[in-house]
Amino acid sequence: MSKVDASHIENRDSKANISHIEVEGVSDSKITQEQDVGFLETNSLKDQEEELEYYDLPESLQGLTQDELRELDRKTTRKIDLRLMPMLIYIYILNYLDRNNIASARLGGLEEDLGLVGSQYQTAISILFVGYITFQIPSNMLLNKLGRPSLYITTIMTVWGIISTCTGAVQSYHGLLAVRIILGIVESGFFSGALAILSNWYDKKSLSFRNSILYSGSLMSSAWSGLIAAGIIDNMDGKGGLRSWRYLFFIEGAITVVSVPFAYFILPDNPSNTKFLNQQEKDIIQWKLKRDIGTSDSDQEAQESTVTGFLLAVKDLKVWLVTLILTFLVAACGVTNFFPSVVQTLNFSKTVTLCLTAPPYCIAVVATYIWSRHADKTGERFLHVSIPLVGALISFIISASTLNTGARYFAMCLMIPSLYCSFTIILSWMSNCCPRPPAKRAVALALMNCISNSTSIWNAYLYPASAAPRYLTAFICNCVFILCAIIFAVVLRVRLMTLNKRIERGTINWTKELGQGNDASKVAADFRFLY
Repeated sequence: MSKVDASHIENRDSKANISHIEVEGVSDSKITQEQDVGFLETNSLKDQEEELEYYDLPESLQGLTQDELRELDRKTTRKIDLRLMPMLIYIYILNYLDRNNIASARLGGLEEDLGLVGSQYQTAISILFVGYITFQIPSNMLLNKLGRPSLYITTIMTVWGIISTCTGAVQSYHGLLAVRIILGIVESGFFSGALAILSNWYDKKSLSFRNSILYSGSLMSSAWSGLIAAGIIDNMDGKGGLRSWRYLFFIEGAITVVSVPFAYFILPDNPSNTKFLNQQEKDIIQWKLKRDIGTSDSDQEAQESTVTGFLLAVKDLKVWLVTLILTFLVAACGVTNFFPSVVQTLNFSKTVTLCLTAPPYCIAVVATYIWSRHADKTGERFLHVSIPLVGALISFIISASTLNTGARYFAMCLMIPSLYCSFTIILSWMSNCCPRPPAKRAVALALMNCISNSTSIWNAYLYPASAAPRYLTAFICNCVFILCAIIFAVVLRVRLMTLNKRIERGTINWTKELGQGNDASKVAADFRFLY
């Protein structure tokens, strides 16, 4: 045990936010929870941190004082943030550009050149998600088994860049469908894999913030894609005998392919086998993960395999409730796949329309940052999910009710931030509901992501060109989707409150929740599910 004043230990009960951990050889030991100092931190946030105390430490850390341990913790967290977050954000930006540039290509003449008629464009949009949802769970199971995220992410990134570039060469509707199916299969491994990677590195009090930082890549991509597309479509049309939409795929896909090698050398693997941390740094990260609930983040200790982790996930009611919340939210988020077309209903020029798609996403970047930071600080989930959903509901009601330019653009600027503020918190809620073992958590995240994205298969048909400018059916459906998401959020809150009462009474089945190797003796006495 590190050097700590005994009298200070005796009086820890009076402190706020105390965590009790019971492990072999140490009973009723206590630690203070704090907000991690992380990526993009400010001095004001540092001042709000609670003082963390370190007990039951690994051998490499036992000779350090509390102050030395805190400094090691801060430096290690910064080191991980700077190594992991920028690269994941950059990859996500490229991922979203490559997947969704078809929405901007529509304004550049894609439909006319390929002779798309009727609902063929909507089919080209939705067909991507067939492969995307089918391969997410196997992909995350493989990622967890390999334990080499740097190699895995780099490989799929290379392949999807090549495929996206090839989209610019398609000559027919069927060629477009083939490329989109393959693109969906390859891209299936990234986002749910990135969520699993973050959950392997960050504890529950800092995960929402990191997830929102990751998702800012999607939001920035959505903001920039319109501006990039405006520049390419305006300046490249007809050059070399090619239409501008083809250059859109060639240029953005080539950027992905050229960027690939850097990801392998920058992305870390898992805390236990990464090469860029020394032993003390590895131990402090793994200790923090264990501190969350009192058990280590290990499939071996939980005595679970990849297959049994899958079974734990699919049998857990919490997994399905979080999945349903996100599924209805993603159904409403289908509007983002057609956002340039929706903005076009304001009757501005093509260039102005593409530029007007950027501000709502820029607002969303700032809003999700602030909202997720507050969610991590308070440890609250339900209100942080539900309040933005109400904002989204209001935006859809306005959009369905009027064609006034100012009112509709205000609704768009409210719509995007509201949808994604809720979205980023739900992503973390799944990890909070399934903290252990890693095999279960990886499957739960993939299951949530693949089922929620299945709505994109049929959602595209809510936005036919004939429904413009009001898109009344789509916006009414979105209102219903949001209401359903709120209802299931209430049900999940009730479920978690029930489980927390069972924890207090000592009647909860920890083996069912955390794996065969875990029982009450290995779980923190004051661990509770976040709601």
